[in-house]
Formats: sequence, C-alpha cells, structure tokens
Amino acid sequence: MIRTALIALAVLALVAFAAGNWPAFTAPAALTLGFANFTAPLGVLMLAALGLVVLLFLAVVAVGHAHRLGDARRHARELAAARALADEAEASRLTALRTTLDQEVARLEQRIEVLHAETRVQVREGVDSLAAMIGEMDDRLMRVRAARVADVPVVDDIDETASLALQESHPVGPPH
Repeated sequence: MIRTALIALAVLALVAFAAGNWPAFTAPAALTLGFANFTAPLGVLMLAALGLVVLLFLAVVAVGHAHRLGDARRHARELAAARALADEAEASRLTALRTTLDQEVARLEQRIEVLHAETRVQVREGVDSLAAMIGEMDDRLMRVRAARVADVPVVDDIDETASLALQESHPVGPPH
C-alpha cells in the first residue's frame, strides 16, 4: 500500500513537471538515429519512452504476480492433498490401534474368566477341606465326650502320635 502510494506520488510529480514545462517538451529538435535525420519534439519522445518502460515494468510485475499466485495455488493443492493423506493415515492408525486394543481387552477378559474359574475351584476345594476338618474335629469331640461319659480313656491315633512326639522332645522323669 505504501509502495503504491509512493509510485502514484512519483507519477503525479512527473505529470505536473511535464504540464508545467509542456512548451519545452513540445519544442521541435533535430534528431538523428545514425542512418536517418529528422525533426521531432524530444520531450514528447522521452515521455513516450518513459511510458513504454513503465508499461513494460508493470507487465513484468503482473507476470511475476501471476506466477506467484499460480505457485501459491499449486502449493495449496499439494498441502490439501498432503493433509488428506495424513488424515487418512491417522484414521488408519487409529483403526489399527482400536483393533489391537479390542483384541487385548478380549484376551484379558478371557484370562480373567479362567482365573475366576480357577479361584472358584480353589475356594470350593478349600471349603471342602475345611468342612472335612470340621467334621473330623466334630467326630473327635464326640468320641471325647462319649469317653468321658463312659469314663474310658480316649485313644486316638493323632493323640498318640502327638503325645509320643511331646515325650521325645520333653522327657518326663529325673534328669540323668
């Protein structure tokens, strides 16, 4: 914008200079091209040459601007294509990740079910073992009660083994 204003100001100054000195610009002068001599207003020829150079400059600027616009459009299309390709690759990666996660979750759910079933079996075995121990203890308790009622000494395989082990570890009697 500033450049445009400066160019417009320079053109206005040139037009004002030419208008103020128009009689000098239109005064005929003897000119030579090297092979021909003629009379023409030198100022008008110089203004025409300047106008031609300015037109050529504007044409070069316009062509350069058109090339830059074409390049910018081409880059925008390439960028849009690259963005679409990246979005597609991202979607593909996300789909693959979701598939992998779903497979892993399914595998873990199966493993949890197996562990849950194993835990149930172990708990059931523990309950059965505990019930057997309680039944055995209940049976012993019943024999002890029955023996006390009948006033008979209680003989139990486990009690004999325990009392022999106790006697071996703590002998009863005078020290040697």
